[in-house]
Amino acid sequence: MDVLTSLKISSSGLAANKKRMAAISSNIANAQTTRTAEGGPYRKKEVVFGSEPARESFSDILEGELEEMAQKVHATEVISTNKPPILKYEPGHPDANDKGYVAYPDINVMEEMANMISASRNYEANISAFNTAKGMAVKALEIGRN
Repeated sequence: MDVLTSLKISSSGLAANKKRMAAISSNIANAQTTRTAEGGPYRKKEVVFGSEPARESFSDILEGELEEMAQKVHATEVISTNKPPILKYEPGHPDANDKGYVAYPDINVMEEMANMISASRNYEANISAFNTAKGMAVKALEIGRN
């Protein structure tokens, strides 16, 4: 695998995890949101990841077997979950129904924080891989210069 392919794979991981962290941040920020523009409580967002070959042209496809296994990741879509809301009895709340229950999103903030830590570590791992590939390219250029 060449250095540019390594850089493309790492940068795709960075972009995908950035989108994942944005969705998690939105979930945490809206954990108590009872009213949205669509109506009803906020619905938890999740990012769906997919992979694709790290090749772009026909000549890239014809390169060796190792290249066949290299995959880039991308966030295919951001979906809203269909979890039912949590009903809490709060008769004085402006969004309470006729029985006094308020619908809150089914978001576990602790779970979202754990997901944020995981996404952050994945992001850091991709930065490390990117910097390692970049360092290898710089060293290769230094060898050629001598």
